[in-house]
Amino acid sequence: MKCVRWVMALGVLQLALTGCTTVGTGAGQLIAAGAPEQPVAFSWTSTDGGMSGDMLAAMEGTTFQGRFFQITQQTRAESLSPLWTDWHHGWRDWPYWSGPLPPTYPTPQFITHYSGKVVATLVSADMQRMRCRFHLMAPMRGMSGGGEGECQLSGARTVRAVFASK
Repeated sequence: MKCVRWVMALGVLQLALTGCTTVGTGAGQLIAAGAPEQPVAFSWTSTDGGMSGDMLAAMEGTTFQGRFFQITQQTRAESLSPLWTDWHHGWRDWPYWSGPLPPTYPTPQFITHYSGKVVATLVSADMQRMRCRFHLMAPMRGMSGGGEGECQLSGARTVRAVFASK
């Protein structure tokens, strides 16, 4: 009987763990001066409802991967530190928001403000970097609510991206 309970408990735990992962996809176009547009496929996974997680972008035979974060009132500046690797801190050369990092709001502590802004830095196996900024359509739903934005690569190449609502 103990064995049956143990197996049932493991099954419930596995179901709970897999039930907490949110996944989604997006599509984009690589835009480079003097070259035809190239398709870019995005995918993401999250264990906190799409507020943060892992993102992957595949294009021209290269895969980029890294973390994404939605900026909220609770976002701590040090949690975004990995995004600035090999870029200017705060991407000051690529404006995205106004005010301090992260944005602050003069409201009671128990209210979460969802900015609707998502940032990500993705890296390929050969250390190429892509920085991304997205605007969410339904910020309280995270990436699950869909959105759009752009990514920037070296060489003045950009990617326009759209994520469908789930």
